[in-house]
Amino acid sequence: MNEDRPNLPGSLGDPRGRSPILGQDAALAELRDALRSGRMPAAWILHGPEGVGKLSTALRFARLLLEPMLDDASIDAFAPPLDTESARLLDAGTHPDLRVIRKELAATSEIPRLRESKQRAIPIDLLREHMLGGEIEGRRFEALHARTPYKGVRRVFIIDEAELLNPQGQNALLKTLEEPSPRTVIMLVTTRDERMLPTVRSRCRRVPFRTLEPPAMQRWLDDAGPPIDASDRDWLLQLAEGSPGRLLDAVSTGMVSWNATIAPGMARLEQGAWPAGFADTLAELVDEYAKAVVKADKRASKEAANRTGLANLAAVLATRLRGRLERAAEDGDDATVEACARAIERIADAEIRANRNLNLKFVVAGLVGGIAESFGVGEPTGAAG
Repeated sequence: MNEDRPNLPGSLGDPRGRSPILGQDAALAELRDALRSGRMPAAWILHGPEGVGKLSTALRFARLLLEPMLDDASIDAFAPPLDTESARLLDAGTHPDLRVIRKELAATSEIPRLRESKQRAIPIDLLREHMLGGEIEGRRFEALHARTPYKGVRRVFIIDEAELLNPQGQNALLKTLEEPSPRTVIMLVTTRDERMLPTVRSRCRRVPFRTLEPPAMQRWLDDAGPPIDASDRDWLLQLAEGSPGRLLDAVSTGMVSWNATIAPGMARLEQGAWPAGFADTLAELVDEYAKAVVKADKRASKEAANRTGLANLAAVLATRLRGRLERAAEDGDDATVEACARAIERIADAEIRANRNLNLKFVVAGLVGGIAESFGVGEPTGAAG
């Protein structure tokens, strides 16, 4: 990633906001009805599984909201024009009336403490800097949400991964949601809306998103998906579980090759034997992934990249185990079904531990140990694996 590119999702080169949204007809209908009615709610929560189009929809909705000459045909198709002045500003990442607030924005903050953060959350001071206004370390920031729109239509704020706002930040945001400024629209995008305070949820119009059904995923892959080998297609669809975003991430991060790398070690564990060096192999996959992320974007946090890499590893392992479980169930092999189910639980436990205290080698060693225990494999003799 070029560091000179606008740090804004949906700008030119990023298809989010420009490409059609698939498989979310009910969600689009609700947003479309609000555009037609002329009575636009000031606050929205777009919630649902990861990678199913929530942020893409929010960006596309923002384009429609910020278009001064919006026509009925664009609303009906939920398709913002791409050749207007507003569209060109959005493509350039310089539209003055759109702010996308996300944890990665800390890397370009005017506050040194935020720039040095590990991007694990969206701190309240990031909200103050880019939306709410207030004083931060002796510097005064304007309340942008209360400013008159530069282009005279609306001001739009999108908070991605809104579940990363802590209670203090959510309470600060609540004051704005209770008394929204005229012509301001705020969208909270989240995979975990249960982590939002009830008072925040009650003041927002909630729009649910769902995973795509298999036929819709097949159509998306055929029409707009990335080029993939036919031999990898079924595995990728199984990994994605109805999430186009997850499949795209799997292709872009090389998770198909990860699957091939871990297969021998997992096969030994499933057969009751300890694979030498397996934990080191898995830790190296995650570490190499994180290093590549930081090399591509110097603004990225190595710790945040490690967490994403661990989540990717967990997804690859869980996909293999789910496939093994299904085959064992078809064969009536209850012992293997139980072992696979226990191993999948150990993967979930490892993700929880990683969120509490990220020591990469410790978490991966514990993960391998948990899977081994599920299959009745004892501690390795000699050097730890």
